[in-house]
Amino acid sequence: MVCLYVFASCSLDTRFSVSSHHLLPLELSAMVALQKSGSPSLMGIPAASCLLLITLWVQGGAAVPLGSPCRLNSSDFQQPYITNRTFMLAEEASLADNNTDVRLIGDQLFHGVNMGDRCYLMKEVLNFTLEEVLLPQSHRFQPYMQEVVPFLAKLSNRLSQCHIERDDQHIQRNVQNLKDTVTKLGENGEIKAIGELNLLFIALKNACI
Repeated sequence: MVCLYVFASCSLDTRFSVSSHHLLPLELSAMVALQKSGSPSLMGIPAASCLLLITLWVQGGAAVPLGSPCRLNSSDFQQPYITNRTFMLAEEASLADNNTDVRLIGDQLFHGVNMGDRCYLMKEVLNFTLEEVLLPQSHRFQPYMQEVVPFLAKLSNRLSQCHIERDDQHIQRNVQNLKDTVTKLGENGEIKAIGELNLLFIALKNACI
């Protein structure tokens, strides 16, 4: 796990013992910080990278929400600065999107999914977007990318315990269709997904608060 190496490379004062459900957002943020720094190795991690990990750990410290695990705080979507940066990132990426006939986040994504299950669906889309889209493209669309990724990773962390008890095959099918579309389009699919981060933001807000 990259994040474990990063923690090992931080000073003793900045190391933490992190439970398994923290690994995804921390690992992603660590990778982004490392890719941005251009460091050829994991030794000598800059203080900023360690501080980024610590900040995310503190912000997501209450990993299991007090209420429903498939809920986010309305305050997460009422921060003008990060909202603006998310929409600016989406706008910049959409300018590089040369396929305007395809929509990833639309009615087809929610087809057959009950309102009560949509936050779980969006959690799945969010995790895919972080792992398979934003990480490979983390060197692009700066400075927005370096600010938006930790924000989305924090939301992912808060939804880490979000599950549904009943059969979720219909949800996974819809999510898989989105994944397949991105894969089929290649790098253009990744750019499209970044260009729809504004829609992801809105869908998370509507489904999870």
